[in-house]
Amino acid sequence: MTVLHTFEKATLSEVCPAGEAWMCEVKKGQYFRIIDLEGNQAVDTLFISAENPEERYSATDTLAMNQYIYLEKGTYLYSNFGRLIAVIHDDNCGRHDTLGGACSCESNT
Repeated sequence: MTVLHTFEKATLSEVCPAGEAWMCEVKKGQYFRIIDLEGNQAVDTLFISAENPEERYSATDTLAMNQYIYLEKGTYLYSNFGRLIAVIHDDNCGRHDTLGGACSCESNT
């Protein structure tokens, strides 16, 4: 998995081996991109407020606010305080199931 800040003019480019953790502060207005280099990887992603560690991404609030169970391009992600914490600006995967966990043809067989 490679993580890039800003798309064309990356200020940071890192390869995170499968199964390993990665952490970085993404400031308001910055972008990051996750690329699955090896295929069939699931990326567990958490967003935590740098200003208040008690505020974090909430799948429950995100699903309720969007009234849709899948995450995809254009989805607003909300915190457990009901505030916008991130937006999915682009996605070449399609949609992501927040209820069933990681899915793929291989793992579903």
